[in-house]
Amino acid sequence: MPLNDNFIYIPPQAPLEILYEDEDLVVIDKPAGLLSVMGRLPEHQDSAYLRILERYPAAKVTHRLDMATSGLLMFAKHRDAEVAVSKMFQARTVKKYYVALVQGQISAEGSVDVPLITDWENRPRQMVHFELGKAAKTLFQSLDYDVTTDQSRVRLEPVTGRSHQLRVHMMHIGHPIMGDKLYHPEPAKFHLKRMALHAAYLAFQHPLNMQNVEIHAEVTF
Repeated sequence: MPLNDNFIYIPPQAPLEILYEDEDLVVIDKPAGLLSVMGRLPEHQDSAYLRILERYPAAKVTHRLDMATSGLLMFAKHRDAEVAVSKMFQARTVKKYYVALVQGQISAEGSVDVPLITDWENRPRQMVHFELGKAAKTLFQSLDYDVTTDQSRVRLEPVTGRSHQLRVHMMHIGHPIMGDKLYHPEPAKFHLKRMALHAAYLAFQHPLNMQNVEIHAEVTF
């Protein structure tokens, strides 16, 4: 993800928490505020991937989470696993969902199906663009609503994997994610100093040993 010129990167320093590991894959619970992969500048090198490389020098990236998003992030330990996982994601056989806190009371369940494109003048922001955007679809389900804070806890399932998809889709339907500095009009009003978006669940058939894998990462907001 491109970083703004005035951004000061202060990544969390706690050791990575590994939630699943076998001879082919390793899945961590990435903390909010840590880059998934190294940035362009020297001061943006610290990342989940760099820390994994220190332990597994042949590790490969399989997917990414936004820096502000926490939760399940998977790496392949070797090239064969990387190729197999890439095919798995392309075939959309990976079941995954996120949990978020959003502004307002959201309907029980539904979907957002609007195309997205990079907002080049305001990178790294993305935006809805019906003529030029790429197809993007998100399923949502309300889990509960807190009338005191006017916030809904929702489960979000991305059918496609566009950059910032969940964040832009929630904003588009009038329920921006709490603490989102790019898409919430008043991110500082959230009581936590982070964005309330967490990759909470991954399930798939292991592409090399064919075992069924199911991983949960506890939501801490």
